[in-house]
Amino acid sequence: MKNVIKMDISLALLVILGIACSALSYAGDSASVAVKTAVVIEKKIGETLIAYGVLDPDPDQVLSLSLPHAGLINRVWVRLGQRIKSGDKLLEVITAPDARMRYLQAQSAVDFASRELMRKQRLLKEQLATRAQVDAARKALRDARASLDALHKRGLDRTKETLRAPMDGIITRLDVAQGQRVQADTTAMLIAAEKRLIARLGVEAEDLGRLKPGTPVTITSVFVPEVKVESQIREVHAMINPRTHLVEVLSPIPEQQIDHLVLGSRILGHIRLMPHQALVVPRSAVLNDNQSSAFVYTIRQGKARKIKVQTGMEQGDEIEIIGPLKAGDSIIILGNYELSDGMAIREIP
Repeated sequence: MKNVIKMDISLALLVILGIACSALSYAGDSASVAVKTAVVIEKKIGETLIAYGVLDPDPDQVLSLSLPHAGLINRVWVRLGQRIKSGDKLLEVITAPDARMRYLQAQSAVDFASRELMRKQRLLKEQLATRAQVDAARKALRDARASLDALHKRGLDRTKETLRAPMDGIITRLDVAQGQRVQADTTAMLIAAEKRLIARLGVEAEDLGRLKPGTPVTITSVFVPEVKVESQIREVHAMINPRTHLVEVLSPIPEQQIDHLVLGSRILGHIRLMPHQALVVPRSAVLNDNQSSAFVYTIRQGKARKIKVQTGMEQGDEIEIIGPLKAGDSIIILGNYELSDGMAIREIP
């Protein structure tokens, strides 16, 4: 009987011991945190600067059409934004009466000077005039003809004149209207070359140090994002535009891609800055504490170790880090929100 009791006690002790070991094992698992890891990689990374702007005519290819003389705008055949071809009618201008009178007076001056020269030459033959007087009469005739030629080139020999387009282009500004009286040298319109457009983009002043001519730019339409144009920066301006409070950079549009864009369109420029070598990790690996300091967790001897880092450029789902890490180090990218420094971890595939 005593032997039976001893066996029952031994069996009970074994059961209790097994339960205790299971409990300890379970407690050990519950004290660790399941995490997923990745490795630090070294690669070239470059920032993309986003800039908004507008599609304008190339300022080097804009022609200012001025009226050669005073007059009345009798006809206007074009409208703002209209596409024109070389030789198309633009304006009809009736010459002002006083301008026409100057031309008639210049004609009379030439006739008078011509007759005066002939008279002086005849008197010279009769020895009633000197050679100096003949030379003076000849000079007066040259001056009178020069004045008449200048007025002729300005169109004052005609009572009305039709101005035609000197090149293919687009009317980007129209400053006259039918029935308007204008003075000489008044700017009537601006004509931009149709195939020479430029992207005028605005960037923040603090970004100027990272931009230079030749930096690649991808230009897209704000409202038609599938239209993409590859270009590069041609000019970086040196002052802030008082209207936009941004610094302008200019990028030409290649002629073969002009047909996909419309003058005056709102555009978006993706400026690709010079890439550099950096250590990058998945964005989920980087956390911030209450002081807004960035840190990551690495694994050392089965425990999580907190390492402070500085963050740099972001590219897609990756972010640049600067700190006491090297390429190939393991970092925790999943489960890191539950960790504290020195906590036991277990990796999951």
